[in-house]
Amino acid sequence: MKLTYDKETDTLLIVLKSKAIDETEEIRPGVLADLDDTGALVSLEILNASRKVDTLKELLASHAPVELEMA
Repeated sequence: MKLTYDKETDTLLIVLKSKAIDETEEIRPGVLADLDDTGALVSLEILNASRKVDTLKELLASHAPVELEMA
């Protein structure tokens, strides 16, 4: 898992696995789910993240710039 935050656009990207994105669905206003060709979740993009993620600072401090490998 990899977290990336763009302060200029206030966008949080959570990449769960390195696969090609086949489709993107807006699952809530400003929350986009990227899916692979089998429909499995590849990543989430959260727009206006500082307003939607209450623990954004703590989340980034505890994960950035570390990449976590999930088995």
